[in-house]
Amino acid sequence: MSVMSATDHRIPLNVAAQLATPGAYADGRIHEAYAWLRKNQPLGVAEIDGIDPFWVVTRHEDILEISRQNDLFHNGDRATTFTTQAVDKKVREMMGGSPHLLRTLVQMDAPDHPKYRALTQGWFMPQNLKSLEDRIRVIARAAVDKMAGLGGRCDFVREVALHYPLHVIMTIMGVPESDEPRMLKLTQELFGAADPELTRKSDEIEKPVEERSFDMGVITDFFNYFRALSEDRRANPTSDLASLIANSKIDGNPISDFEAMGYYIIVATAGHDTTSSSTAGAMWALAENPGELAKVKADLSLIPGLVDESIRWTTPVKTFMRTVTADTKFAGRDFKKNDWLMLCYASGNRDEAVFDEPDQFHVDRKPNRHLAFGYGAHLCLGQHLAKMEMRILWEELLPRLSDLALDGEPAMSESLFVNGPKRLPIRFSMT
Repeated sequence: MSVMSATDHRIPLNVAAQLATPGAYADGRIHEAYAWLRKNQPLGVAEIDGIDPFWVVTRHEDILEISRQNDLFHNGDRATTFTTQAVDKKVREMMGGSPHLLRTLVQMDAPDHPKYRALTQGWFMPQNLKSLEDRIRVIARAAVDKMAGLGGRCDFVREVALHYPLHVIMTIMGVPESDEPRMLKLTQELFGAADPELTRKSDEIEKPVEERSFDMGVITDFFNYFRALSEDRRANPTSDLASLIANSKIDGNPISDFEAMGYYIIVATAGHDTTSSSTAGAMWALAENPGELAKVKADLSLIPGLVDESIRWTTPVKTFMRTVTADTKFAGRDFKKNDWLMLCYASGNRDEAVFDEPDQFHVDRKPNRHLAFGYGAHLCLGQHLAKMEMRILWEELLPRLSDLALDGEPAMSESLFVNGPKRLPIRFSMT
């Protein structure tokens, strides 16, 4: 651990604490903290008991610049997602010194990262996705038909938003539809580990953040499932994405079982959860802003703008951590080798210096330079698929949707890594 030069840049504890409080990401307090930080300490140090000190990066331009400099700011040297000292110690003990339970693209740096990314990149490029559009539209129409049959009231998250992108990515991967509920439950348990409604370990929720343990059970269940799938695809390859991963080679050698499992897990979780969150975030915003709903219904060419604005508005991936590889000066701060940084994407996406009326939802926002997919070498591999799925769903749904209103209290999940709506009761009319 480096000795951080925090003397003049400490963040007040009451503000810093929000960054490590899962509930703050559910009830909106995190946006209040971000707004204070952007104004008063946009690149400060958080010091919280039981957690290694870390720089907090809240401005759009600083997040962009750090994301550009992949040699200076690494993903894999320390934990890539926020963690406590106790959990970090346990993980390193289990993993032979590595801070990572998984080794996915997220935990990799060059030279490995570009090699592993190239394995599946072609699958997620627009030219390949175009061939999937008809299949995705069939899935979208089925989701809209299901919604139309719900009698004008539903929990949009549980009835529609969770299942549509899940079915799309599992179809692409080659996971049987009968296993989709299992994949959904495991994903929610992985990303919702700090949420009392989603976690497996509810007894941990009442403990202070620095005292909570972690549950290897979810990752073990993922590993067991995908190990069996991988063995099958090696013996009986098909044209699906699971077969591609199972039979991939790096520098002429088959990828390790551990890295194959990581690849499956990141595609199977991030491949639907973030899309469902942004879709639900859009429906929530449209229910609260009938003028924006009327605007996009009157001009369906605004749907791509609706998609981008909902991604900015929700920003499902709230934070990623980076590690400084060498002493350097950045934005007036002295970074030391091995310093830990938190990139706050949801803050960058509400930065007043970049977005007019950042706390308002505008389907026709232009330009919309949001950071929700990251930037640079680690730009989200599935961004084109996510935007395509959302565009197609709204193309099928909006022409049939007339009235829309909230029908109860919505709720966000409690998580400081990946979060989004977990409950969205709505009333609606459809043709």
